[in-house]
Amino acid sequence: MVGEQLSLNTEVTEATWIWQRYSVAAIRLGYLHLDGAEIYGTEAELGLAIRESGEKREELFVTSKVGVSIADIPRAIDTSSRKLQLSYIDLDLQEAGASMERVKAAGKAPSIGVSNFLQGHLEAVLETATIPPFINQTEFHPYLQHDNLLQFHEHRGITTASYGTLAPIVRAKGGPLDGLLPHLARNSKESHLSSYLRALTFQLTPREVEEIFTAGQQKRFRAFWQKKFAASDRS
Repeated sequence: MVGEQLSLNTEVTEATWIWQRYSVAAIRLGYLHLDGAEIYGTEAELGLAIRESGEKREELFVTSKVGVSIADIPRAIDTSSRKLQLSYIDLDLQEAGASMERVKAAGKAPSIGVSNFLQGHLEAVLETATIPPFINQTEFHPYLQHDNLLQFHEHRGITTASYGTLAPIVRAKGGPLDGLLPHLARNSKESHLSSYLRALTFQLTPREVEEIFTAGQQKRFRAFWQKKFAASDRS
């Protein structure tokens, strides 16, 4: 599935109607993992885009995140499903420490996970969880490498999903990666969707990976949720 490696993040960055057309085009091109969230405010538009695309539901992997209505997660997921016009959401992530096991048991989300959790948060969850989180979606890029967290994920069987991977280029300009990665920057336009998919057809050499890793260690930068994490955090 394309969505396991490259997904369409559905946070609004343009006028809603332009964004919806962009989403339809993306789905038709083969973007099958649609990564949304309650807080983005675009679930209704994403639902319309899914219907207009004509893509079969079973071919799509739709993710949503509960962050605002955390006090009543089952109700929040019902609301998201209604806006998306879907009978279920493939993966629902929580952005605060409330249990989602009832949601999985009810069949409203076959997979459950968390978002923006550090190792300490995960350890607290795993102490009492009967169903461990399948995935942890976190900001991850060369300037925020999460070495210890990735090792913890691997040890506990938690899948790592990243967002903000282009932050060093578009939000932290003037750093040591500027000369290495300028060709990766793109705008949110339909004409670039096909070129994004071509990212799945090549693989960086070990030397290129090492160059990016080494350059990234020279600077630390968190693009999102800066007020939620300590400035000294290196996890």
